[in-house]
Amino acid sequence: MSAPSSCLSCTQNAEETNRRPENWIAFDDHWRVSHAVGAAVAGWLVLVPRRHVVTIADLTDEEAVALGTWQVRLSRALHSVTGCAKTYIAQFAELAGFEHVHFHVVPRAGGLPHHFQGPRVFRLLGKPDQPPVMPTEVTRVSSALHSYLHDPSAPTAS
Repeated sequence: MSAPSSCLSCTQNAEETNRRPENWIAFDDHWRVSHAVGAAVAGWLVLVPRRHVVTIADLTDEEAVALGTWQVRLSRALHSVTGCAKTYIAQFAELAGFEHVHFHVVPRAGGLPHHFQGPRVFRLLGKPDQPPVMPTEVTRVSSALHSYLHDPSAPTAS
């Protein structure tokens, strides 16, 4: 399937020469990890296939295996870097321009108010009443996650 020119994920995947740290925290042949734009939570990650895919059913077997490994690795990295109590993982890919399959991997702090827990955590993404994390903090957390994920002594999901 060819990617539409309006696909933000495909545009970012193609930016081989301009890899901003928050958009390329980690990657392999199948997946890319970036920090969510407009998130009010530092460490809110997006796990994106490197090819254009609009439904989970269209993932290859190799992409599916790597997906499970990435979800565990990212959860461990977020626990280590942010000290979160747990991580949420969600996938919808319904918003115009964001139909490309992607998984939100969200660190949930121990003291997160109940009205933001579970699926209500999406009230902390792209909402004007919840200011996004400052760019300097996004860069700091992204760099720490990058270091953790590239540390050979870090726990792996294998």
